[in-house]
Order: sequence, then C-alpha cells, then structure tokens
Amino acid sequence: MEMVSVLLFVSVIVVLLAGYPVAFSLAGTALIFAFAGAASGVFDPSYLTAMPNRVFGIMTNETLLAVPLFVFMGIMLERAKIAEKLLDTLSLLFGSMRGGLGISVTVVGMLLAASTGIVGATVVTMGLLSLPSMLRRGYDPRVATGTICASGTLGQIIPPSIILVMLGDVLSSAYQQAQLAQGNFSPKTVTVGDLFAGALLPGLLLVMLYIVYLLGVAVFRPAAMPAHTEARPPPGAMLRRCTSVLLPPLFLILAVLGSIMSGIATPTEAAGVGALGATMLALLNGELDMARLREVMRGTARVSSMVFLILIGASVFSLVFRGYGGDEVVRSALLSLPGGVIGAVITVMLLMFLLGFVLDFIEITFVVVPIVGPVLLAMGLDPVWLGVMIAINLQTSFLTPPFGFALFYLRGVAPPQVRTADIYRGVLPFVAIQLFALLIIAAWPGLATWLPGMIYGP
Repeated sequence: MEMVSVLLFVSVIVVLLAGYPVAFSLAGTALIFAFAGAASGVFDPSYLTAMPNRVFGIMTNETLLAVPLFVFMGIMLERAKIAEKLLDTLSLLFGSMRGGLGISVTVVGMLLAASTGIVGATVVTMGLLSLPSMLRRGYDPRVATGTICASGTLGQIIPPSIILVMLGDVLSSAYQQAQLAQGNFSPKTVTVGDLFAGALLPGLLLVMLYIVYLLGVAVFRPAAMPAHTEARPPPGAMLRRCTSVLLPPLFLILAVLGSIMSGIATPTEAAGVGALGATMLALLNGELDMARLREVMRGTARVSSMVFLILIGASVFSLVFRGYGGDEVVRSALLSLPGGVIGAVITVMLLMFLLGFVLDFIEITFVVVPIVGPVLLAMGLDPVWLGVMIAINLQTSFLTPPFGFALFYLRGVAPPQVRTADIYRGVLPFVAIQLFALLIIAAWPGLATWLPGMIYGP
C-alpha cells in the first residue's frame, strides 16, 4: 500500500504535466486510485466519509475568507493605475542618479507586492509599464528583465501575501498535528499574523540586497544603467506629487499590516479594510466606474474559485494519500535521511524547489506542505521560520531558468527585441541573491522569529 501512495503522487504530477486542470487532476486521480483500491480490497473507502466535513470546514474557515478580499484589493489597485503613477513619480525622484530607474522599479515592485500579493499580476504589470521605459533609456536588457522579474516575485514573501495567508492556515493545522502526535493535547497555534510578522524582515532584506546589487552594477558597469536626464519638477511640485502619489498606497499598506500586527484586526478583517481602501483609492483617482467594477469582481471570482477548487481537490488527494499510508512513507523517509533535521529540511526544500518548476504555489501549499509539514515540525522546527523558508524557496524557484513562472510571465509581455536568453541571464544574479538570503535565514532563524516574538510574545 505504501508503494501505491508513491505511485499516486507520481501519477498526479504526470497528469498535471499533461496540462489538465489542477483541481480536477488532484481530485480525479485520487478518486480513481481510491475506487480501484476499494474494488481490490486494499483501500478503506471510509476515509472518503471525512470529505463532507472537510468541505464544510473550508466553507466556514474565516482565515481563508481573506483570500478573495486580498485578491479584490490587488486587482482593484492594478486597475486604478497605482503602479503607473508610482513608477513615474519614483523615476523622477531617483532618476538623476545612475541606476535610479532600476531602484525605482524595485521599490514599486515591493509596494505592489505588499498591495496585491499576486506574482503574475505584478510581473506582467511591471513588464508592461517599466520594461519599454528602461530599454528606451539605454538599460541593458538583462539588467532590466532581471530587475522586473525579481521585484515582481516579492509578492511571495512581503505581507500581506496571498501565499502567506494560505501557508499560515496549512501550517497551523500541520503544527497542531505534530504536537498531538507528540502527546501534547494542549497544542500551541501559529496564525497568519505570526507569518506576516515573520516574513516582514526577510522580505525587506531581499529588497535591500536587490538594491545593493543594482548599485554595484551602476558602479562597475555604468553603461548598463544610464542616468535619467529628464528634467525634474521644482522641489515644491515634486514634494506635492510624491505626497499625493506615495502616501495613499503606503497608508493603505500600513493600515492593513498595522491592524493585523497590533492585534486590532484579524487578517480577514484587515483584508476587508484593504479591499475598501483600494476601492476608495480607485474612486479618488477617477479610475472606477461600473464597467471596471464588474471587471474587478469577475477577476476576483475567477482567482478565488481557482484557489478554493484546488483546495477541495487537494483535500481529496490528501485523504486518499493518507488512506494508502503515504504519510507514514514520508515520515519514515525523512527520519531515515542522513543529517537528521538538517538533511530533512534540505531534502524538502530541494523537492519544493523542483516542484516549483511545474506546479504553482497554490498546489504546493495545499498538496506538499500538509504531507511534509507535520513531520518537519515534529522534529522541533519553528513553524514561522519554516513558513518563511518555504515562501522564499518557492520565490527562488519561480525565478530560476528555464522553467520559472516569472520568466514566462515577462516573456509574454516583453517586446520582440528582448531575447529569452537575456531574460534567463538577467535573473541569474537575483537567483544567487535569493539563495544567499535563504542561507542567511537558515543560519540566523531570529530574522524570521524575532518580530513575531516581540509582537505576540513567545
């Protein structure tokens, strides 16, 4: 039966690679294995009786309600042309220095990441807005495309991120399972707020490392990043423009994150504040009418439906996988690895990195993390640290040639003169930065655990 669980996992990957919809691939493949196993007497069909309770649990999970609200917030801000105004303003502000436009793209990517949390939307938006401008001003295509891809994937790690909401919910369940398995019947909990606080410093560390790299390129390869020569407005006009363009989205981000970290609001309540704030910003910018509102609502419904269908499909898969003893296979495999906890963490991170080439973060979060999470957490790992490591690892995977999702997103909107080889070569330094950041956080876990401990206590 244990070998059947391995075959089930491999079969799901093969079906996904064949191009079938993710939710139906997960549920359909699992049900085929379940019915075949029940018919041959090797699978207990009573495992599937837990499915209605799981679906009801998903429907009544208040934490997951934050997902459609954050999606609505991100799509509304995208339609309100917030990114375009931010980029224009920051390019004027930093444009007089060499590499200023690249730094502006990184900062705007960070703000968009904190506003939307949707990697694909951020990369496509930044590609459409900034890549033509960077190429027109003489930027090396490799530097330009690498900067856009890297800053666009910051939505994986900088809160409020959709992946952190889903990862927080999954890790909370895995953490409780790990403690119950160890005989602790009063388990501690980990919340989405803990994960938001834990991801903040590592996210800012990545932004700082990106900027340091761009400054290094500006110094040692000045021809790759020419200075911006456009005339700046007078200081008073520039101050007014920065205030009117930068303060509203910054205030919205601080309101969402601040309300969560201060304990005033739950992530779901803060997501509601963000959705309302994004709608008000769109109204103030004159970018909202009934046609655009319908477009935003439809986009939110599409993304949210995809997320929750995948979650239901993953629930069916996990039930059948456990019915075949797959969780025991994973546990024994990880415990038998050389190097103990370190060997297990490296193996899981490598597996997730490779799966990130073919699976989206939603599938990995809902399928892989529930399988390996309880085992790793039972080894004594901190759940916040593990969540941050997983998020940065997946972000690195989405950047890595030749299969990184961010590369395909940018290739789809890049002008014909930008070669695919330029995109691949441009992201390699940023992949190295990501790996360096992973090593730093692995060596100093306090970067991820200090802030949650300060805010919420040990």
